[in-house]
Formats: sequence, structure tokens, C-alpha cells
Amino acid sequence: MTTPTQLEMDFHKDMLAIYRSAKEECHYNATRFLQMVANDGGLKTAKKLLPKNEPSDGFTELWKYGKPDLTVENLMLGNEDQGLLNNEEIKTTQERLNAHGYRKT
Repeated sequence: MTTPTQLEMDFHKDMLAIYRSAKEECHYNATRFLQMVANDGGLKTAKKLLPKNEPSDGFTELWKYGKPDLTVENLMLGNEDQGLLNNEEIKTTQERLNAHGYRKT
């Protein structure tokens, strides 16, 4: 098992932060998401959720609440220049957000 980098640890903390924000702002309790982050870490969880053809349940729920800024995809796109994501992951993230009309500001 390798030791996570500071960037990976920061991403993990950010994943926990979007969970807390979704719970506080939307009353959305994403327990499966929290379990995945706790078991696998934030980055590995994000990478697991991304490649699906359809957005995750969390993405869909947060979109319904008008909070695309709290999605894993938005967090990933905010870290695209950190070297945590490969080109395919960046492309998928951008396409998913764009398909829903969201442009990161």
C-alpha cells in the first residue's frame, strides 16, 4: 500500500467537505458515498463513480437541488491541473457537466 500524496489527502478532505455541504444545504445524506470515501479514499471513490455511462445517484440528486457545485465531477474538474486525473477522466468529467448545462466558473 502506498502512502497518499498531499494532493490526494487534500482531495479526500474536499470529498468529505462536499458530503457535509450536501447534507447541510440540501439535507441529502449520501451514506453510500461516505462509506466509499471512508473505505477507498476520496480519489479512488471519485474515479469509481466517474466512468459509468450514467451519472451517479448523487450527481442526479444534487442536480435536482440545483447544487452542481457539490458534485464529485465539479470537484474533479477543479483539480484537473493537479495531475490526479488522466486525460480521459478530465474529458468525461467535462462532458458530463456540459451535458447538463453546467460550466465551471
